[in-house]
Amino acid sequence: MVNIDSLIVDFTAPRVEDFLSLREKSGRQNVSAKDAKASLDNSLFHVAVYFEEQLVGMGRVVGDGVMYFYVQDIVVLPDYQGLGIGALIMQNIENYLSSTAIKGSTIGLLAVKGKEAFYARYNYIERPNASLGHGMCKFI
Repeated sequence: MVNIDSLIVDFTAPRVEDFLSLREKSGRQNVSAKDAKASLDNSLFHVAVYFEEQLVGMGRVVGDGVMYFYVQDIVVLPDYQGLGIGALIMQNIENYLSSTAIKGSTIGLLAVKGKEAFYARYNYIERPNASLGHGMCKFI
């Protein structure tokens, strides 16, 4: 059993190899190492969680760093889910956003189906919403 106190939290981008491995083990589509590195390098903020030097969870924020932020890649390895690692990641992201985002900023994310309640704990709302319009996205 993993004790949350034995986890290492780092605020730098994980190694590309670790990022790609985490995505693969979590059932996410992988990209080339070159594209993964560019994406990680262009992120605003990272939270990487390690257990015994293995990347077991991560999250990051992308955007313009002033008005628009997007919470991306909140991923925890399946064997480590339910231990509070996702909450640890989100709390650190929320701390970053509360010290960075200006009044009137927009912070977005796409929740994996069935995980909406997890993000609702951090005051994210589901869309569509009559007063906000319909959220939209495009996947390439």
